[in-house]
Amino acid sequence: MEANALDKLMVALHRLLPARLLGRLVYRLSRSERVWLKNALIRGFTALYSVDLREAELTDTEGYASFNAFFTRRLKPGARQLGANPAALICPADGTVAQTGYATYGHLLQAKGISFSAAGLLGDAALAEKLTNAPFATVYLAPYNYHRVHMPTAGTLVQTRFIPGKLYSVNARTTAVIPNLYALNERLVCEFQSPSGPFAMVLVGAMNVASITTAWEGEIFPAADGTVIQRRYDNGAVQLAQGDYMGHFNMGSTVVLIGPSGGCTWDEQLVQGKTVRVGQVMGKLT
Repeated sequence: MEANALDKLMVALHRLLPARLLGRLVYRLSRSERVWLKNALIRGFTALYSVDLREAELTDTEGYASFNAFFTRRLKPGARQLGANPAALICPADGTVAQTGYATYGHLLQAKGISFSAAGLLGDAALAEKLTNAPFATVYLAPYNYHRVHMPTAGTLVQTRFIPGKLYSVNARTTAVIPNLYALNERLVCEFQSPSGPFAMVLVGAMNVASITTAWEGEIFPAADGTVIQRRYDNGAVQLAQGDYMGHFNMGSTVVLIGPSGGCTWDEQLVQGKTVRVGQVMGKLT
């Protein structure tokens, strides 16, 4: 069977999985503080994915209160050079570059031959209009990656929008098969204003992502009635510097950065499939 046909078959089977039920189960297991259970989960996960803990604030796997505490672990102070280059756009997460480019005519590239609209992703046509032709980068976080998300440049939070949706996996197989994948999945859209113009950070949910946590709001859950949860932050109530922690996935997924609208010249080595780390320079602000 050719690769494309296999991908389609795997995605079709994936659609049949009870994603919400699995998410609730993962949530309960990952939050359990039963010593034998959380230690077994952490040891098994560390061995399976060869997790590197040398930069972690806590390197003793048995010292974590739960599997989720381990999964969302902090880095040691000074482990990365953050906020040292305000003229640059730095990588917001550890992971792999899925795509980079520009939101040409308000569309972003998802995979070869597949594009999707910024308005659909953001759930806000006005914000998408502000970010037309702005630079964008999509970073996929694998299970073994550090899962905290940081600010690519300094910004003042304008509003957030938690949009309910599907919980499809967001790996290379599904992005190549499911059109509008990021705009279909559950996601948190964070709009910021920066000296270089507005930009958006979109934390895209996926299979087993039970919730998303932000630095200013704490843990965010979908509304019981499935409606969009929108919050505005006026008078500069939330201001974050370049490199500041902004949020994390409780389990893993993808970050889409769009903007700033003032523009950015991407590093020529920032290509699809490249491994990136928080704090790494992605491009120069223009």
